[in-house]
Amino acid sequence: MVTIKTFKEIALSFPEASEEPHFEKPSYRVNKKIFATLSEKDKRACLKFSEIDQSSFCSFDPTVIYPVPNKWGKQGWTFIMLSKVKREMLEDALTTAYCTVAPARLSKPISEQRDSALYYS
Repeated sequence: MVTIKTFKEIALSFPEASEEPHFEKPSYRVNKKIFATLSEKDKRACLKFSEIDQSSFCSFDPTVIYPVPNKWGKQGWTFIMLSKVKREMLEDALTTAYCTVAPARLSKPISEQRDSALYYS
C-alpha cells in the first residue's frame, strides 16, 4: 500500500515536476504536460503511458493497474490503486509516465540510468 503523501513525494521528485490543479484533482506535470493525476478520495492515481508500457504494466494484476475504461484508456491513461500497489511498482510506473511526457533533456538521463541499473543488476 502506498499513501497519498508517498505518491506526492515520488511524483514531485522528478526534475521540474510540479503539482497543479486539474479540475477537482491535483495533477503532476512536467513542461506543462500531465504525467499523473491523483484522486485522493478514491486512493487512485491515473498515469500516462505509451500503448506498450500500458500493456506491460496492466499485465501485472488488473485489480491493481488497469486502463481507464474509455477513450482515455486507449490513449494510454491507466489507473493504479494506491491501496494495492507496492512502492517499487509505483516508483517504476511514475518514472515511466514521467519519461513518457518529459522532454528528452529531462527524460533521457533517467531512462539511461534506469536501463543501466536493469542491465547490471
